[in-house]
Amino acid sequence: MADALKCIVVTPERTVVDEAADFIAVPLFDGELGVLPGRAPLIGRLGFGELRTQQAGKTNRYYVDGGFVQVRGEAVTVLTPRALKVEDINVAQVEKQLEEAKQAPAASGTRAAEVQARARMQLKLAKKTASPF
Repeated sequence: MADALKCIVVTPERTVVDEAADFIAVPLFDGELGVLPGRAPLIGRLGFGELRTQQAGKTNRYYVDGGFVQVRGEAVTVLTPRALKVEDINVAQVEKQLEEAKQAPAASGTRAAEVQARARMQLKLAKKTASPF
């Protein structure tokens, strides 16, 4: 297990992920960060998007909604307001959120744009059939 990472994803409600991984990719606010065992310590701000873990050739995919990541030793800890497995994304509900955001008054522009961007990312992840690294 010395060559494995520990990935922990925590929301205010619960621990969503607690698993070993050979590789972890997290969505930073300005790009994607890949983490392998032995990486230097780091604290970063997350954007919304896909978090991937890979262990023995199997990839697990999650949607995270911003937050922070800490890489320390062989542990990668993610603190986020919301995280869920990609296969648990409710496409119909997200499409409804997207349509409601599109219909929002112009006065709520920034908030509506954020909701639309997050909904589009969730739809993209839910509809993605393959997850290449």
